[in-house]
Amino acid sequence: MFLIYALILICAWTYYFYKKSFTYWHVKGIPYIKPSIPFGNLEYPWKSIPPIVQYAKYYKIFKDRGEKHGGTYLLTRPAYIPVDPEYVRNILIRDYHYFDSRGIYYNERVQPISSNLFTLDGDKWKSLRQKLSPTFSTGKMKMMFETMMKCTEPLHDRMKRVTANREAIDVKDTLCRFTTDVIGSCAFGIECNSFESLNTEFAKYGNMISDKSISTFIKTMFAFNFQDFSRKIGIVLMKQEASDFFTNLAMDTYNQRVRNNIYRDDFMQFLIELTEKKVNLQENIKVLSMDELVAQIFIFFAAGFDTSSSMLTFCLFELAVNTDLQDRLRKEIRSVLEKYNGEITYESLADMKYMEQVMNETMRKYPLGGFLPRTCTENYKIPGTNTVIDKGTQVFISVLGLHRDPEFYPDPDKFDPERFSNENKGKIVPGTFLPFGDGPRICIGLRFGLMQAKTCLIRLLKDFEFSLNSRTKVPLELTFGFVTNLKESVWLNSRRVK
Repeated sequence: MFLIYALILICAWTYYFYKKSFTYWHVKGIPYIKPSIPFGNLEYPWKSIPPIVQYAKYYKIFKDRGEKHGGTYLLTRPAYIPVDPEYVRNILIRDYHYFDSRGIYYNERVQPISSNLFTLDGDKWKSLRQKLSPTFSTGKMKMMFETMMKCTEPLHDRMKRVTANREAIDVKDTLCRFTTDVIGSCAFGIECNSFESLNTEFAKYGNMISDKSISTFIKTMFAFNFQDFSRKIGIVLMKQEASDFFTNLAMDTYNQRVRNNIYRDDFMQFLIELTEKKVNLQENIKVLSMDELVAQIFIFFAAGFDTSSSMLTFCLFELAVNTDLQDRLRKEIRSVLEKYNGEITYESLADMKYMEQVMNETMRKYPLGGFLPRTCTENYKIPGTNTVIDKGTQVFISVLGLHRDPEFYPDPDKFDPERFSNENKGKIVPGTFLPFGDGPRICIGLRFGLMQAKTCLIRLLKDFEFSLNSRTKVPLELTFGFVTNLKESVWLNSRRVK
């Protein structure tokens, strides 16, 4: 009998707790989506609906209601969704100091590799950002450009073979091999030779980073909602074998270079110089620790492993569908390269204006990071209102929602690089184009990512023409994990052009 009463009491208390928690946005006077017990506004975990899609759905609900913002509940935890671009800019730029944390879970004690530039916040993040910013200077980019160009050679050779044999191209697989070579070389100084045999270790552990299983989703949601407790009990979100692989790889590379006095123009070299006190730093900034070095090498790989290959796949798909745009881009590539004696140089990239338009429209239609998470670090009064967002409140900016909003991008499903032409780009509403975020926490590696994508496209489109193969299912079915990706491969035909 006692157990029955205890169970009734627990159920009653749980019900009261949920109902009390679900009054938060009503009391604040902020419009909200009606939650339900036990998941709040989250879809049931077994539906495996990714956060990117859920936040875009929330954005659209509030937008359709004519609201500038709104509140949701992730389990019982309030989450704020800005809709108006001015609110978005306030959070990312003007009032950034209230939202300088991403609120992403990491466990530095148990898994040091999780404590990196992407996850850290506060003074730790600021110090690390200051140390790493010179890595992506123009001088460093020029040096890594030469490494990228070497990585395009096996890509070009592969294209010549499959074109001569009239084989269909699995675009994502091909581009994954290219980006693996680039990241492996620029980050670790390792020649992966992916076009000879895809480095199964890199591929295996790289895929573990973006595990989409239901168990991982549940563990992530628990850690997100109960971060301090999760750290105390040692929860980590990445499989330990993947963490061990990247840790050992970084340490082995570091030791080999230092022991044998090996120098390379890459990301690892700059990090080594930071740990060896060979880089001038402000007096108040400490040198890089070994744990920090390993963590930054890892996030450099994780951020570039899937993102660039996915973006390039989407881009080539659209160019294969819209052959007039492909022809125009090829014409620009050849015209610009004539000024540089036919050579692809770092400087030539900046002269390709239509290339920039195509890249921007690809990232607009297929935003790789579909949302930007932030956490309010101080009580924040929303400008022009009396409403206060409390310290600790999670904020989610739906990049996918903004990029696909017909108010800002008419006919949003149409691939139209003219949106970003000199004549039209001034019409883009600030705060509605966020492929790399914005403000102080904008992606530090954006120049590297764009340089990699442009170099690849130039090398391919200069000599080859692409068209859709019948194996490609249209329209594309997307998946949303760590980045926006494809459910099935894109297959293209290629033809050599003179």
